[in-house]
Amino acid sequence: MAIFKSSSSQTELAVDAPPVKSGAASRKQFMQRLKRDKWLYLLLLPGLLYFLVFKYAPMWGIVIAFQDYSPFKGVFGSEWVGFEHFRDFFQNPDFTRLLRNTFILAVLDLVFFFPAPIILALLLNELRINLYKRTVQTLIYVPHFMSWVIIASITYIFFTTSGGVANEIVGHFYGKEINFLSSPDWFRPLIMGQIIWKETGWGTVIFLAALATVDQEQYEAAIVDGAGRFRRLWHVTLPAVRSTIIVLLILRLGNFLDTGFQQIFLMTNSLNRDVADVFDTYVYFVGITQGAFSYSTAVGLFKSVVGIILVLGANKLAKKMGQDGIF
Repeated sequence: MAIFKSSSSQTELAVDAPPVKSGAASRKQFMQRLKRDKWLYLLLLPGLLYFLVFKYAPMWGIVIAFQDYSPFKGVFGSEWVGFEHFRDFFQNPDFTRLLRNTFILAVLDLVFFFPAPIILALLLNELRINLYKRTVQTLIYVPHFMSWVIIASITYIFFTTSGGVANEIVGHFYGKEINFLSSPDWFRPLIMGQIIWKETGWGTVIFLAALATVDQEQYEAAIVDGAGRFRRLWHVTLPAVRSTIIVLLILRLGNFLDTGFQQIFLMTNSLNRDVADVFDTYVYFVGITQGAFSYSTAVGLFKSVVGIILVLGANKLAKKMGQDGIF
């Protein structure tokens, strides 16, 4: 009887177990799906080629960070020096200054700029007149399409001591002008002001798309329960976009040390350089103007490694808090 039960259970297990596909069957099924969805894969091809050519292929160049690279000898002929450039960079007195300037700008970006599109998207979501809402959206999108050269030029026109509008107003009320463009104390507020004005409107696109998916019945139920506008915002709207906010925050941390080259370079001068120098501009001055290719590559690689660590750490922390990460 025991033998019968054992064989019966084995039969049941054999019946319940999913069939194991052979390699040939799996390849055949893959080819069938590929043939069926060939146009979708064809649409994927340009984006895939873009990342392969411009993102992955250049990554082999980081090997020169571990060499004493010479353009005449090439990658394969240059001497291998290991972590020498990293050691020189960490021991360089400029490292502390660059890290401080970059870190301060990155923190200011997270504190002031990152919440700005969220707040603006929530305000736009409360508008009920569609024509007015679309008009406002169009106007706040426009600065995103301006280059940093134009933004820097507008900043100069407004804040220059030679007839700038801002200085005219300051001089009228306080009796003297302020050299905003050359003052180290005003460099960071100007940078943050430029970023907020240029990119806040464009940053609302993702959050408005997330807000459009919120079930309207939840708002109706909240109104029936007597919730005011602020209560509906806090208990219905924000929880609906919380996962989007967390994902974008994690991705933002990946670019934590990436303050941008063009904007900082255009706003830097000899008087504010002590607070304006960051990793991006340092790589340009050392690598391009001085020809220290290996050293500047090591600096850029250090910044990228820090970004990867921040992304992985933030993603793991988000999962521990019960939220969906990016992977």
